[in-house]
Amino acid sequence: MASREYRLGRRQAEVDRTRHRILAAARELVSELGPESSVGKVAQRAGVSRITIYNQFRSKAGLLEALSAEAGRRPAATVPRETAPDPREALKLRIEHACAAWAADPRLHRQLEGRVLGTAGVALGAAGVALGAAGVASRERSDDDHALAERLAANDCLRPGCSIKEAEDVIGILTSFPVFDRLHKEGRRSATAVAEILLRMASACITAPMQV
Repeated sequence: MASREYRLGRRQAEVDRTRHRILAAARELVSELGPESSVGKVAQRAGVSRITIYNQFRSKAGLLEALSAEAGRRPAATVPRETAPDPREALKLRIEHACAAWAADPRLHRQLEGRVLGTAGVALGAAGVALGAAGVASRERSDDDHALAERLAANDCLRPGCSIKEAEDVIGILTSFPVFDRLHKEGRRSATAVAEILLRMASACITAPMQV
């Protein structure tokens, strides 16, 4: 029994490594060429067969869905939970971690948002379907934003008249990729500089200026 479990464990580990290679290859190609990159190119770069990709992700749309979900979760996943007793410090960490995560591969996020594909939406094809997966990750981030807004309210950190919903929306905006990308200016501003700007903007929602 132990031997069988060991073999199953090794097989699952190999499947996971293959999946990681495929996603890494897809991430590189989407960054370079956009979501229209073919499954064949992804397979070639990952060192696997096209069949392996279809076995793992069922279709090109499924591959792009997985890539979109992974990219969308990354900023939230890097935020340490409950490490800052002061919710204002937690907000500061959320913004700094989001900026660092977006800065790691802005081309990928720009491509996944369809921002460099031109105005002809027909070019999206399967990628247009795949972008819906980012909504799942977006909802996960929204839950985190809501929890942080509630912490700010419970600690009397919100300015008078600012509701929890307003604070949640502002947190979501300030930690979103489009806002980061606009301020980042393709690297002409550092991620740290962008975080400092966003922290000053965030101060409009709390009772005291945040330390930047």
